Amino acid sequence: MDFSVFSMMAHAGLVVKFVMLTLLFFSVVSWWIIISKHLLFSRSRKASEEFLVDFWESKTLNNAYESAKASALSPEAAVFVSGFNELRKISAVRAAGQAAAPPEKPETLQTKLAVMDNLKRAVRKAQLIELERLERSLGFLATTGSTTPFIGLFGTVWGILVSFQEIGARGGASLAVVAPGISEALVATAAGLAVAIPAVVFYNHYSSKAADFQSEIENFSFDFLNLIERDMLTRK
Repeated sequence: MDFSVFSMMAHAGLVVKFVMLTLLFFSVVSWWIIISKHLLFSRSRKASEEFLVDFWESKTLNNAYESAKASALSPEAAVFVSGFNELRKISAVRAAGQAAAPPEKPETLQTKLAVMDNLKRAVRKAQLIELERLERSLGFLATTGSTTPFIGLFGTVWGILVSFQEIGARGGASLAVVAPGISEALVATAAGLAVAIPAVVFYNHYSSKAADFQSEIENFSFDFLNLIERDMLTRK
């Protein structure tokens, strides 16, 4: 008997074949996620670096806004665009309110603080959206890493069970009788581990990268909000 992996799978039972097809599905989807996440994180990193340089070199928020719109993959740019759009809406409402109010009545500190609260909520929502975008599909890698070894083990147990049934039917337990069935069964466990190990490694890798992005997004958001708050509270 040919003991190559493909030959053993061709001679395996239906349950073991189904297990191997299930593992193949997990493997294909996992590697698609791994490759797509690599491209996403690489492009997002490059876009963020370019946007942050343009942001700190911009003389006005309008200039920074134009740069942010050109950096669609940058999480910081997306947060800035959301905050800037909210700021423009707030500015339009404030302008309408000041036009209707008596000239001698200045804008109160409570009003300015309320404006900042609205802006902070908009920025926080944008942060969560960007983090969800970066972490999307990572849960599938975690599921793959935790379940595929057990799926492979199930295929192995089933294959060994079938092998012992064949041994009982033949009435002999020589190596020639036992080896083919046991080998076919053990391939399922090996396949399960082969699928699980890369999934776990890259899940931890990309989770760490997402945490780094989260820290950087929060730092940028604090800086952006501080700029707006400083300008708003010092304005007469």
